[in-house]
Amino acid sequence: MKIYTKTGDAGQTGLFDGTRVPKSDSRVSTYGDVDELNAWLGLARSALAGETELIEMLIQIQRDLFALGARLADPSHRIAARVDKATIGPADITRLEQWIDMLDSLLPPLRRFVLAGGSQAGAALHVARTVCRRAERAMVSLRAADAAAVEADLLIYINRLSDLLFVLARVVNLRADTPEIEW
Repeated sequence: MKIYTKTGDAGQTGLFDGTRVPKSDSRVSTYGDVDELNAWLGLARSALAGETELIEMLIQIQRDLFALGARLADPSHRIAARVDKATIGPADITRLEQWIDMLDSLLPPLRRFVLAGGSQAGAALHVARTVCRRAERAMVSLRAADAAAVEADLLIYINRLSDLLFVLARVVNLRADTPEIEW
């Protein structure tokens, strides 16, 4: 299979159900934000030498984001029955919550806002958090236009993920002995 198909040369792309839409379509923009988030997590992961547990978390999140993007690219909800790995549900949300609780227990209490930054991995996770919030806003907008466009569990997952990314950035910076700068 070739990387280039030439089917998008006129500014359109195909969704999972075969529908052709402009690349500027809000659905395409939304799963593009999720794709960008996934790339930022890959960058953060590349800077986490020796942090096996955190690397495994990020790999699982990246897989989840592929599933989430697939769901967003499927307006007819046809993929769910065919591909089990393209699901996001309550168990995935619970997993994120458990990771948040576990990681947060390692941190000093947060008393003030902190400036994004720190180590290379920590800074990348802060950027990922902001991209995650953008993806969430896009999902909310998509759902406002069409309630069936975004499943409730996807919104809950992406909301919880931004919280996890904040906690992950703090943990990574703590382990890198990089002090947080308070606002």
